[in-house]
Amino acid sequence: MNFLQTKKFSLLASWCLAAFPFRSQAGESLPYNQPEPRARVVIVEDARATEAFKPRAQVVRGMVNRAITNLAEKPSVREAWSSLLSPEDVVGIKVFSSPGPNSGTRPAVVASIIEGLLAAGLRPDHIIIWDRQITDLRLAGFSDLAHRYKVRIAAAAQEGFDENVFYDKAILGNLVWGDLEFGKKGESLGRKSFVTKLLTRQITKIINVTPLLNHNLAGVCGNLYGLAMSSVDNVLRFESDPERLAEAVPEIYAMTNLSDHVVLNVVDALICQYEGGERGLLHYSAALNQVRMSRDPVALDVLSIKELERQRRASQAPEVKPNLELYNVAALLQLGENDPNRIKIDVTTNSVSLSEKVSTGSGGA
Repeated sequence: MNFLQTKKFSLLASWCLAAFPFRSQAGESLPYNQPEPRARVVIVEDARATEAFKPRAQVVRGMVNRAITNLAEKPSVREAWSSLLSPEDVVGIKVFSSPGPNSGTRPAVVASIIEGLLAAGLRPDHIIIWDRQITDLRLAGFSDLAHRYKVRIAAAAQEGFDENVFYDKAILGNLVWGDLEFGKKGESLGRKSFVTKLLTRQITKIINVTPLLNHNLAGVCGNLYGLAMSSVDNVLRFESDPERLAEAVPEIYAMTNLSDHVVLNVVDALICQYEGGERGLLHYSAALNQVRMSRDPVALDVLSIKELERQRRASQAPEVKPNLELYNVAALLQLGENDPNRIKIDVTTNSVSLSEKVSTGSGGA
């Protein structure tokens, strides 16, 4: 058994032990030491955050401020953001905009983050709202947001891709217009995915803001999938195969131009959409009225998948087998924690702070 096989066996064993603890002959669980938490997730919940699936900006602002001060353990919003960033940084707020303003990343959450960054001393022109396509950003309402705060808006595809920084995988793709190698001729064309110039030449720090939205192959349109698949070209070769996606997403995210620059991961969990993929389908949605934050992208994604499963059960929707291999590979690459027993959740509900350790059957928060 080689090293990678050994690591995968160890991860599988830990999940099995969590789901099926040892029992005595009398049927009682045998005592054993619970593993120490290795990831921390902060959740702020407020039932007033949405009305008819529409965010209430003032309430959301308070939730984001409370989440960042709780996570950074700082007394003020300015000090909390300053602990993650400096005024010299060019901060890219990565959103997931293709499902639109109702099911994708919501502008109200991003607006609250921008206000915090400005309070921490960042110049408006050092803040960039970005995603893969500029049309998606505009349709989701982020052009209006950029105009309101005088910040920048940019798209990975329109900024172009850096021919010197790429992910190389021996899987040939069908290149499309916009890919760096589209229209070129050569034997090895189509095996590289080039990183956007936004990340190689402009942005120095990334705040990743994703919705709690299911994805049919990745499990969730989360922190890993959202950043990886929006940052490089030639991604169609991965999108149709769950095994390819499970390998490519964490490996792309692990590139230094991506993972080394991420300072914060945010899940816009105001609404949880458990079916529909990248399409906005509010009739397959539930209002959670939560904002979730962590330095650990894997922990957040794993909790999001658990929440999606819980919402499907509650609505009696068809069960979906999540692609957990993607998050196993991410853990092997040390991108974060995929074992729910090692994730510590700090929950604040109606200004009352609670602290709890996730159990396997807790469904997230």
